[in-house]
Amino acid sequence: MDKEFSLKAVPQSYRNGFFKMLVVMLGFTFFSASMLSGGELGLGLSMKQFIWIVLLGNLILGLYTGGLAYMAAKTGLSTHLLARYAFGEKGSYLASFLLGATQVGWFGVGLAMFAVPVHKVTGIDMLTLIIVSGIVMTGSAFFGMKALAILSFIAVPAIAILGSVSVGIAVSDLGGMAELFAYQPEASIGLAAALTICVGSFASGGTLTPDFARFAKTKRTAVITTVLAFFIGNTLMFLFGAVGSISTGLGDISEVMFVQGLIVPAVIVLGLNIWTTNDNALYASGLGFSNITKIKKSKMVIFNGIVGTIFSVWLFNNFVGWLTLLGGALPPIGAIVLADFFILRKGQYPTLEEMTFQAIRWPAIIAWVGGFAAAQWLPGIPPLNGIFSAIVLFVGLTLVLEKVVNTEKGLALGKEV
Repeated sequence: MDKEFSLKAVPQSYRNGFFKMLVVMLGFTFFSASMLSGGELGLGLSMKQFIWIVLLGNLILGLYTGGLAYMAAKTGLSTHLLARYAFGEKGSYLASFLLGATQVGWFGVGLAMFAVPVHKVTGIDMLTLIIVSGIVMTGSAFFGMKALAILSFIAVPAIAILGSVSVGIAVSDLGGMAELFAYQPEASIGLAAALTICVGSFASGGTLTPDFARFAKTKRTAVITTVLAFFIGNTLMFLFGAVGSISTGLGDISEVMFVQGLIVPAVIVLGLNIWTTNDNALYASGLGFSNITKIKKSKMVIFNGIVGTIFSVWLFNNFVGWLTLLGGALPPIGAIVLADFFILRKGQYPTLEEMTFQAIRWPAIIAWVGGFAAAQWLPGIPPLNGIFSAIVLFVGLTLVLEKVVNTEKGLALGKEV
C-alpha cells in the first residue's frame, strides 16, 4: 500500500493533529534561501522598515498558502492531483513537471550549499560530503511524512535555539537593541523591491503547500498551522539573516556563526536547515513525477535524489538563475488552482473517483503563460503580478468559453427543433 497516497486522497485515518502539522509546516518554512533574502533586506532597510516588510510579506504568503492548505485538507489531495481539476489530466503534467524539476534543482543546490562551507571550515572532501548527505537526505525523504515529522521535531527547535544564540551575540556585538534599531543602511532598497524579495523568496515553494497540508485532520488545522508557520518560521529565517548581515555583512546564519567561532553549532544549523528544505523538496518532486509517470512516489524520490546528487555542483554553479526564473513560473499554478476551486467551483470538487477529467483545460494553460509573462515583464512585484494576472485570465477565459459553448448548444437545439 502507498502510505503517501501519491495518486489518491489521504484518508482521515492517516491525518495528523495540530501540533504534528505545525512542526512539519515549520520545517517547511525553515528555508535556507529565506535567510539569504533576510540578509539582503537587512543591509537595505532600517529595522522598522524590515519588520513591516516581513509582516506584510508573510501576510501575503499566508493568504496564498492558507488558501491552498484549506483545499488540501478538504480534498486530501496533493498540489499535483488538485492541478488535474484546473488544468485537466494531461494539462496537470505541465504543473507537475515545473514543480518537480524546480524541487530536484533545489535539492541539488542544497547539497552544495551544505558541502561548500563545511568543506572550507573542516577540510572534509567536498565530493564525500555531497554523496553522504545526498544518501542521508534521500533516505529520509523515502520514508515520507513520518520521517519529515521526526526530522522537523529535531530540526525546528535546534535551528530556533542555536540561531537565536547567534543573533544574541550579533546584537551584543552591535552594542545592544538600541544600536540595532538605530542602524541605517548605506544603500537603501525600495519598499516595492523589498516586498518582492520577501514574497518571492517562498512564493514558489509555497505553491507546494497542499503536498503537506493534505495530512491535516481538519481544514482549520491546515490553515492555522500553515499561516502560523509563515509568521513564525519565515520571520525567524528573515530575522536571523538580517541581524547577522547588519552585524557581520554576511546574510547566511551559518556563515555568521563561523565568523562568531560557533563552528559546531553552525554545521548543525546549516545541516538541519538544508535537510528539512531538501527533504520537503524531494518529497514534493516525487509526488510531481508520480502524477506524470504513475510510478510510486517512493521510487521517484530515489531517482530524483540520485539525479540531484549527481548534478549537485553543476546545479549550484549554473542553476540558481534558472530556478529564480522558475520562481516566476510556479505562483501562477497555485493561483489557477485557487481560482478554479474558490471562484469557479464555489469551494466544491467532486472526489477524484467521481471526476471525469478533460485532457487539457486550455484556459488554464493560456492563463499560466500569461501569468508567467506578467511575472517576468510587468513592473511591480513579480510573484503578485503572476498570481493576479493568472487569476484574471483563467476566470475570464473560462467564463467566455462556457458562454460560447452554451450559445452553440442553444443554436444546435434551435436547429433541431
